[in-house]
Amino acid sequence: MKKIICMTLAAVMAAVLFVGCGTASSTVSTDGSTSMEKVIGALGESFMNNNKGITFTYNPTGSGSGITAVAEGRCDIGLSSRSLKAEEKEQGLVETILAYDGIAVIVNPENPVTDLSTETIAKIYKGEITNWKEIGGRDAEIVLIGREAGSGTRDGFESVTDTKDACKYRQELTSTGDVITTVSRNPDAIGYASFAAVSDKIKVVSVNGVVLSEATVKDGSYMLQRPFILVTRKDVRLSEAAQKFFDYATSPDAAAIISAAGVVAAN
Repeated sequence: MKKIICMTLAAVMAAVLFVGCGTASSTVSTDGSTSMEKVIGALGESFMNNNKGITFTYNPTGSGSGITAVAEGRCDIGLSSRSLKAEEKEQGLVETILAYDGIAVIVNPENPVTDLSTETIAKIYKGEITNWKEIGGRDAEIVLIGREAGSGTRDGFESVTDTKDACKYRQELTSTGDVITTVSRNPDAIGYASFAAVSDKIKVVSVNGVVLSEATVKDGSYMLQRPFILVTRKDVRLSEAAQKFFDYATSPDAAAIISAAGVVAAN
């Protein structure tokens, strides 16, 4: 799927040439959140299957970069896994909630810890709890893994746990996949990642006794969650193709695809 979605400019031009005379080809370009890769990939593939002659592209750069890209007119639709800030809205950017995603707190499968309270998670990330034995684990230093500044996942995690600008990260990584891989390789690591991206390579711990699932995100009982949003410019009309994708992605018709990608559709 990634080969289909993450297309180079050369591939797009080749597609245009291939269509040739008769059917006009157009492109919908999106840029941003790496956490949204699974849901955007699924929506993009479905959209292209139902709209021959339209090419859909996705550039996984991170929420902050995606917001900047749409603000500068370098893509049709920005993708963010955090809400827009007041100053971004003042620049004429508009957010539309596509879905809600749970932020999974992840540890290595060898770690015996199965549940953490939000208070304990905050103390871990602020460096107030530094050894797993303090919270029921083995005698080992806790290795804190997180995302880079500007990441929507990091913003969501730090906002809910009230740890903004206070986390003592060992590593700050640039994608959800990198966080999952790093935690899977280190028995003493803890990290956070989009629920849509988790795999059996890592273990997801419950938070405040609540297991992360689509149902607990939807009913609000799982506290660590954030929105997946589509970002557009208020003063710029989308192209016909981009508007068609926007309308499809935010319609009830797309809900099943969004759900299958592991997140909760807003519509």
